[in-house]
This record gives sequence, structure tokens and C-alpha cells, in this order.
Amino acid sequence: MAALPGLAFDPQSMDHPPCPGCSSFLMEPYIRCAICGPPKLDICLQCFSKGWENSKHQNIHDYEIITNSFSLFESNWSAKEEMSLLEGVSDYGLGNWYDVSNQVAGKTRQECEQHYTKTFIENTKPPLPVLPVATLPAKPACLPYRMCDDPPRPARDSQKASTEMAGYMPARSDFNMEYDNYAELDIKDIYFHNETDTLLEELKYATVDIYHSKQTERYRRKLIVRNLGLVNLLRHQMVERTHNQAIRDMLEKVRRLCRLHTPVAHDKFIEGLIYEQDLKQEMKKLQEYRRNGIKTFVGAEVYNRLKARREKMKERKILLTEVLSVTRDPQACQQWLRRQALLEAGHKELPPVLPPSARRQTPPLDLTGFAGYDKLSDTEKELCASLRIIPEAYFEYKQTFVSEAQKLGFLKLKQARNLIRIDVNKTRKLYDFFVKEKLIKSS
Repeated sequence: MAALPGLAFDPQSMDHPPCPGCSSFLMEPYIRCAICGPPKLDICLQCFSKGWENSKHQNIHDYEIITNSFSLFESNWSAKEEMSLLEGVSDYGLGNWYDVSNQVAGKTRQECEQHYTKTFIENTKPPLPVLPVATLPAKPACLPYRMCDDPPRPARDSQKASTEMAGYMPARSDFNMEYDNYAELDIKDIYFHNETDTLLEELKYATVDIYHSKQTERYRRKLIVRNLGLVNLLRHQMVERTHNQAIRDMLEKVRRLCRLHTPVAHDKFIEGLIYEQDLKQEMKKLQEYRRNGIKTFVGAEVYNRLKARREKMKERKILLTEVLSVTRDPQACQQWLRRQALLEAGHKELPPVLPPSARRQTPPLDLTGFAGYDKLSDTEKELCASLRIIPEAYFEYKQTFVSEAQKLGFLKLKQARNLIRIDVNKTRKLYDFFVKEKLIKSS
């Protein structure tokens, strides 16, 4: 609830209808709604503490505390006693102070006569002061999509949507965790009673001032959340879905600036930024048209159509490049795609089918730096590089072939393939090289 500061004086507090909540006689102090009316709506403190509402009045409305317990002219005369004195004079006539004193509780006839004579007869100034009329602060106008309304209070069956509002309880229009939630712990044990220590009294006053500043900050934060509709996350998400990713990123960056603006001013600020982005995009398009020599909007439309077609062709080209990268014969694939394109274009004369290209040879292995490279002869280096065999493996294969040939006296190709488990073509080339170098005998 939002309370208006200060106490209000009601000159007609002695004649008002009963409380609409409990039908009891209103005793001062009581609460008056500052929004409902006319007629004015007055409720008792008990109904106010329970959050009583009806079809028009809500417990979140601004309110005034009506009481006549303060003094107007003299410190020992309250406003309520002043009203009783004037009503007694009006009912029994001026001079009948005995009956008038019976109307004013706690005052004698001498006190009533002296006070009336001093205040309302001998006083040269007007006896009744002109009290300033309390005016409510002007509220900002709501936006067309009603983003500035009070925090939403959904129906009972919409609990799922309510749970998405982290920490917010729609039924109470409040949050379960306040800003600086434990601020009351600092003042719960403070009391003022015949203080003699001036320093201790000043410290207590300072603590109360700190607590008051925390309450002010709470109210400020709630006001920002309420005015900007930050509680309703679903509505914000629906609004953001209408923009592209660049606009969403920009809105996320400037969201923290909303506390510096009014709701309408912040929405206008956002609309201005979005309009600026749109203008920049249009300027880039116009600059692109000018760079390509286009000076009319008709030419711009033709350019956009051709550009879209070119982008599609580029995508198709990228896809074909990916297909060619995984095929075993890229030349045959390109030849087939070229023939299909000519067929779709309506050509009857097609290029001849070319024979498949020879298999690409594997480049020789650079053996420089491998262990045992210096021990190889020139012919052995050439053989190992072409077969892509490192020197250590070559010496192992050579030792295996030579020892087996010495054991049997000869070594056939079939027997050599059973000795080492490598590619059969490499085994044959090694076998032929060893026979040529007369290291082994074939028969």
C-alpha cells in the first residue's frame, strides 16, 4: 500500500457513515481512501489492516489517516475538543457554559469560556486557519499497451504464470523478499524512555534515520518495477520476439537505464534507438546501390532480385564443393554435374565423357631427421622414401628376410609376404630390391 505522509483534518468527522467493511461506528483515527470518490470512502483500522476491498476500492490505493487529536490554537486544546466546543455553543447558545462544558469532555465551564473568548472573540486574526488542500502527485500516463499498470494480479487458476514471476506474489501484490530484507533487525530493540545519555540518544536517532532511508529505497525500487511492468516477464518476452537479435542485444544493454526515465520516456527512448537502427540499415542499402551505379528505385528492385538469386547460386556452389570434397573422383563428378546442367537448360549436344584420370601418386616421405637415416645408401634412401617406410622399419624387414634366406638357402615371394604384415605391393618391391642387390636368392 502507498500512504500519503502526514495526518489529515476532517471538519465533518463527527457526522459520517459507518465503516462499509464491518458496519461499525468509525472511531478516530480511521482511514480515508484518497482515490475513491465521490462520495469519500472511510474505513476503520481493523478493516484496513485486513486489506478490505470492494468492487471499486483496492488495498493498494493511496490513503489518508483521519484524526483530530492534534492542536490548532493552544497546545492543551485538540481539534476534536474545538469541534465539540463550537457544536455546544451552536446547540445551547453563547453564555450557557455549564451545558457547553458537558459537551466538551474533560473541560470545565471556566476553561470553555476563557478559551472561546480568547480564540474566537478577542483574537484579531481569523480564528479558523485556511488549511492547504492536499493534492495527489500527478501520475504518468499509461502506455497504449498498458505496460505501466500496477503489478498484475492474475486469477486463481493462473498459478503457473504466477510462478514465473520470481519472488512475486500476485494475490498480495507484493514480493516475498524485500530489498535489504533484514533491515528491521537493526531497530527492533530500540526504545526511547527518559534518555540521559545524549550520545546514546543521537545514535538511536541515526539508526532510525538509516532504517528510514532503507524504506525509501524499497519504495523506489517497487515503484520502478510497478511503473515499467517488470514483473510480467511473459509480456516482455512477447515484445522482444518482434525484433531481431541485434535489437534484442541493444535492449538488454539499455534496460538498466529504465530507472532514470519515466515509463513513457523510456519507451520513447527505446523506439528512438530502434528507429535509428532502421535508418542505418536503409542508409547502408542506399550506399550499396550507389556503389553499384544504381540511381532509381526500379533498378534497386532488380538489383535485389539478382542479388538474392546470386546468393542462392553461391549456396548451391558451396554445397557442390562439399560434395566434390568427399567423392573419390572429383573430375567425374564435375563432368556429370555439367552434363545435368546442360540437360536442364535444353541443350542437345553434350560434351563427350572423358576417361577417368589416373590415380594420384602419393608424394615420397621426407626421411631427414629419422633415426638410422645416415646408415642408408642412396638407393635405400630412394626406396624408403617412395614406399614411405622409416629407416628403423626397413632395417628390421631387411634383417628378417636375410636371416630367413640364410636358414633356408633361398626365399620365395610367398614366404616373404608371410614374414611381415604390410601392404603386399610394398612387400613385393622390398623383395625385388633385395634380390636385385643379391642379399637373398629367389630359388
